[in-house]
Amino acid sequence: MESIKYPFLMLVGGTLYYSMEIINRGYSHWTMAVVGGICFVLMGLVSEYNRWNLSFPGLMGLSALIITTIEFIAGVILNLWLHLDIWDYTELPFNVLGQICLPFTILWFLLSFPALLLNKYLRSWFPDYS
Repeated sequence: MESIKYPFLMLVGGTLYYSMEIINRGYSHWTMAVVGGICFVLMGLVSEYNRWNLSFPGLMGLSALIITTIEFIAGVILNLWLHLDIWDYTELPFNVLGQICLPFTILWFLLSFPALLLNKYLRSWFPDYS
């Protein structure tokens, strides 16, 4: 059961991220499902192994930083190096190379609230065998 935990969480996170893009922009790119899955798994790991004893708002802040960092790395690779032009934030305030921006980091902070709760719930389906 433990062997499917992370692929399952990646699938859930990727599906949610991809679906949010379809709902909000009307389109997406398959790589956004991968990016969303990676972010969802990493958020859950930080929450599950909260060695710093962060409060829930602290976990939300760290999750927003994780998502922003993954989005930046993906943006540099997909948009700047491979020229796929999946997104461009150059018109938004406080952007870095058009790949990340402060308004979306704030959005990730807010969306991390339900995402962390869902992640915790889904992880409870997989008993810890350690």
